[in-house]
Amino acid sequence: MAIVYGPVSSWRLGRSLGVDPICQRGKICSFDCIYCSLGPTTEKTVERRIFVTEDQVARALRQAIKKVEADVVTFSGTGEPTLAKNLGELIETAREISGLPVAVLTNSSLQSRREVRDDLAKADVVKGKLDVFNDQLFQTINRPHRSLSFQEIVKGLKKFRAGFRGSFQLEVMLVPENLGFSREIAEIVRSIGPDEVQLNTPLRPSPVRPLTPQELERVQSDFEGMKLRSVYLAAKPKVGSMVGKDKVRRLKRPD
Repeated sequence: MAIVYGPVSSWRLGRSLGVDPICQRGKICSFDCIYCSLGPTTEKTVERRIFVTEDQVARALRQAIKKVEADVVTFSGTGEPTLAKNLGELIETAREISGLPVAVLTNSSLQSRREVRDDLAKADVVKGKLDVFNDQLFQTINRPHRSLSFQEIVKGLKKFRAGFRGSFQLEVMLVPENLGFSREIAEIVRSIGPDEVQLNTPLRPSPVRPLTPQELERVQSDFEGMKLRSVYLAAKPKVGSMVGKDKVRRLKRPD
């Protein structure tokens, strides 16, 4: 199974060369979000462990960068990247091999842990997410591991934001189930203070329907005063040659 895939055309990051630090046939994640295009979580866990080694990532990246052109190396894939216990080392390896900025797409679930914040701090761009405003909706939308607390995740996001020197972006995935709470979600996002807020809705195959452009547009006013980007309005770059095409097809989602 390919560790490195793409680049894919990302409305957030440009030509994004993916690195999957989990790289399993099933989805290993701390959430089981109702909208995930990867399908149900195979293993719901908060245990960090090593899935792929730095040597494996280095070899895969060396081969890939000979064949493709990219703007950024992005850690994402078949699960939650921060479950990789060696994520910090993998980020450093990716930057050294590629010479490109490194981004991590995370569901924010483990940012209450100091060691996770330290690992993420090695990246140039961190894109977290926040889809809800209270624990009840958290259980409904994200269906987290039983040990996770929404309040602790928000505290972790604030701590990370305060110490991170790179670009900190926060995605809000909007679906019919949380559409009526956009104002409350925006208040919490505002208290965290990300560099950019990204309004998203599932445009690839998903168990739930995406919002229409009109529905997403109506939500934007709730985030007034923040730097905002919306999936329906963002431009996507063209990409040429790709590696790991089977992995790209499996992920079925834009970065």
